[in-house]
Amino acid sequence: MKAQELTANADACYAAMKARDARFDGCFFTAVTSTGIYCRPVCSVKAPKRENCRFFGHAAQAESAGFRPCLRCRPELAPHSVVWSIQDASYILAHQAAKLLDEPESWAHSSFSVDKLALRLGISDRHLRRIFEAQFGVSPLQYLQTRRLLTAKQLLADTQLPVTHIALMSGFASVRRFNAAFAAHYKLNPTQLRHAAPKADSAQGVTQSITIKLGYRPPYDVAAMLAFMETRRINTIEVIAIESIAARAHKYWARRTFGIEIAGKKHAGWLHMRFDEARHQLLLTVSDSLLDVLPLVIRRVRAAFDLDADPKAINAVLHDDFPAGDGLRVPGALDGFELAVRAVLGQQITVAGARTLAQRLVDRFGEPIATPWPELTRLFPSPAILAAATSDELGQLGIVRQRQSAIVGLAKAVASGLQLHGGADVHATIKALKALNGIGDWTAQYIAMRALRWPDAFPAADVALHKTLGVQGLKSPARLAEAAALGWKPWRSYAVIRTWSRTWRGLATAATP
Repeated sequence: MKAQELTANADACYAAMKARDARFDGCFFTAVTSTGIYCRPVCSVKAPKRENCRFFGHAAQAESAGFRPCLRCRPELAPHSVVWSIQDASYILAHQAAKLLDEPESWAHSSFSVDKLALRLGISDRHLRRIFEAQFGVSPLQYLQTRRLLTAKQLLADTQLPVTHIALMSGFASVRRFNAAFAAHYKLNPTQLRHAAPKADSAQGVTQSITIKLGYRPPYDVAAMLAFMETRRINTIEVIAIESIAARAHKYWARRTFGIEIAGKKHAGWLHMRFDEARHQLLLTVSDSLLDVLPLVIRRVRAAFDLDADPKAINAVLHDDFPAGDGLRVPGALDGFELAVRAVLGQQITVAGARTLAQRLVDRFGEPIATPWPELTRLFPSPAILAAATSDELGQLGIVRQRQSAIVGLAKAVASGLQLHGGADVHATIKALKALNGIGDWTAQYIAMRALRWPDAFPAADVALHKTLGVQGLKSPARLAEAAALGWKPWRSYAVIRTWSRTWRGLATAATP
């Protein structure tokens, strides 16, 4: 949402703020001129007078105007604003630049420059600055500075990590620069945000960990999301729970192992994720072994559970065709490579069959890992391990030759630099995937939908979609499906999930009396 649009809609923003409407959390921020503070719409403080309020679409805009983040509602907990266009080229470029700036992999461990960002997007640095400031009202550097500071603010409030450690993992080159930026923007010393040491999460009962709060906008069908994951769950790397603890009360959580290699260094550990539906939050507990990559883990978990989705915008397009799907999200992936391998294994077979093959792959190639729980003992195989897998080894697992070739080729491509996360260029990545042996359009679109977080992905060859759109059995059903689904743009990924939900949502219903 642009700054000028917020001026036009200021009265609507004020009404949403007074109602503390969580559907608008992260869609705008309220800055109060009498206090110099900016807040989320859900802030519990007494509503300020209308004449003292200014409204901004992004935290970076509020900070650029001289406002500081509220210490009570904590703007860093708000879901990100994700808005999409399919027509405005400048809009698309500006938001692609913002996606790259949001990715910790893009800035946390390397020097950033607008020149490098512009080169990656294929435009001049001058053009990037112009379209970025026109869209967001701030420069790319100001946007990045806010992202880094809010990341640091969350880690200061929710963890007891050393300030030096937080400064470096938030992308600052030195503690001196971090302290100076913090004082200039927030008029505080970083240590003033320190809370008491966080208590261990009794849901998982371990102390060698920290817990982070991640906000989302309602409605969110938590049971349906976990049911989707449960039907695809691989033993030894993940556990999903949909527990009934009382009439009309439920407990939703997930645990899994996670490993990643950054700058040649491997990081591995475990995650525990528990939903607090009353507060519209996911509570993320992370093992100490993953603290060095904590901003990246937070970003991946937000993507895996689609916490940044804006149901209001999505449902405005899809509700008439899918009235029962307003709370559904697109399940993402903690590890894009893992998701891509599982997509290849699932080609032309059932979900249960693909799960069986994935289980065999993990049992054979997954590296062992120690966790607090006996059911979690392995990591998903890394790209380097699967790139070296032989045809005989994969064949013994029941994987046919064409899938073997696709898995090895995919592993080599990722090991050589192919990125499969939300900051990747969607169209270039789809093209690169389809160039690999054994990966067609359906698989590439599926990967784009779940790993690349593209809200308009559309696997046009999908049989379930053909049935929904009434083109099954006709000539060129994929082409007809593309034409019939134009009204779902730019949220076709969500339409796909709502179509598929008719086959897997029953598990969530069965678990919910």
